[in-house]
Amino acid sequence: MTEAAKLPTVDLSSPDHSSIANSIRQACAEYGFFYVINHEVEKDFVDKVFEGSKEFFSLPLSEKMKLIRKNHRGYSPLLAQNLSFSSNSKGDANESFYIGPFEKSVLEQWPSQEVLPSWRPIMEAYHRKVLSLGKRILSFIALALNLDKDYFEKIGALNQPQAILRLLYYPGELVHSEEEIFGASAHSDFGMITLLVTDGVPGLQVCREKCKETQTWENVLHMDGAFIVNTGDMMERWTNCSFRSILHRVIPAGQERYSMAFFLNPNPNCIVQCLESCCSESCPQRFPPIRSGDYIKERLRLMYGS
Repeated sequence: MTEAAKLPTVDLSSPDHSSIANSIRQACAEYGFFYVINHEVEKDFVDKVFEGSKEFFSLPLSEKMKLIRKNHRGYSPLLAQNLSFSSNSKGDANESFYIGPFEKSVLEQWPSQEVLPSWRPIMEAYHRKVLSLGKRILSFIALALNLDKDYFEKIGALNQPQAILRLLYYPGELVHSEEEIFGASAHSDFGMITLLVTDGVPGLQVCREKCKETQTWENVLHMDGAFIVNTGDMMERWTNCSFRSILHRVIPAGQERYSMAFFLNPNPNCIVQCLESCCSESCPQRFPPIRSGDYIKERLRLMYGS
């Protein structure tokens, strides 16, 4: 029987910032995943965004296909992606919609106002709120790494960051297949941090040992009103593996499931190199410096093949 992951809970309302930083340091070193509560993103508003997501995914396929993904923005249909490099599956059993990063040179994909009148402003407002929360969490991550609270601002990482909202829909019934199909196959996120909210339907699992052949999976339980935050491969690289980026997946739950993942990555020109507080003579730098945009571009190429 799969056990529940004992993820730490970080309360952002605590006046003791060093305590918050210590909790995050322990969480990132052990799991790379933690819950965040009292984050000031109102539950009523999150529920409203979920309703908007459900409205979009309930549209006829012909309507959704008008917004097929271009420049990593827009609609991705069922089985169009496979997050696991080692899987032979035809694709993951989810539909998704990508929003952002907002750049003048790249047009976003939006449903027409005639079809979903208030959809765009709701999603833009949610993007702004969660971006603000993500920056706040990164300030505590900086403290957890014995850096100045505004370290990531100082190095330009949060000057026009690559912030992407991915709406996700997992259908309740899957087409019968002899191969094992996941809602999202086993993968680690390749960016800085991810902020996730779910609708309460189970399915998310984590595996702490991504390099072992025998993998032990743990269920991530829903915590009402909380964000689930995890560190990605870029943060693992930045911290010389002090902070972990672990495997996670979504298994079919037998019922419809919705979630919203927000990926917060640095400005593309930011140089990701081992932090001084994370290396020493006994623990030398493991990775060479790399430009954030080049790193993300290569990971996207590996995932999508172009």
